[in-house]
Amino acid sequence: MAVAFTKEESFETASETLLPDRTISPHPNLVTEAGLKALESQLQQAREAYDATSTIEDVNERRRQAANPLRDTRYFAARVHTAQLVSGPASTDTVAFGSTVTFGRNDGRVQTYRIVGEDEADPKTGSISFVSPVARSLMGKAIGDVVGAGDQELEIIAIL
Repeated sequence: MAVAFTKEESFETASETLLPDRTISPHPNLVTEAGLKALESQLQQAREAYDATSTIEDVNERRRQAANPLRDTRYFAARVHTAQLVSGPASTDTVAFGSTVTFGRNDGRVQTYRIVGEDEADPKTGSISFVSPVARSLMGKAIGDVVGAGDQELEIIAIL
């Protein structure tokens, strides 16, 4: 419908409410059980935020306020729909999706991360995505193995 046939103040107002979709990764959407629950929770929160905008009387303001929750609802619905639940690793012999791995860097730092899905990864809280360069270099390796990650060498100390 053309802008001229709506209550829009202007074309600019209409375009403010049409946010581009959030980028969806081309990688498989592997998730842990906690990751799937988090995606479902975020989808529910986005739906609730969108529903809350229905009480706004001004159509332009309602559209502005609904734009982000609507975009988030589309994103999280797609992520929940494509989620591939991966159970915890079968063993701690090698690093796998869901493993918690401790490694030493050649600069002396020791770090511990759990390898998880892209949407649940948060390095600040100790998790990294399975598609991150560090995780990709660690996957399939065992305690004592040394791998390259950029200009660093990582030695696997422990796998949980």
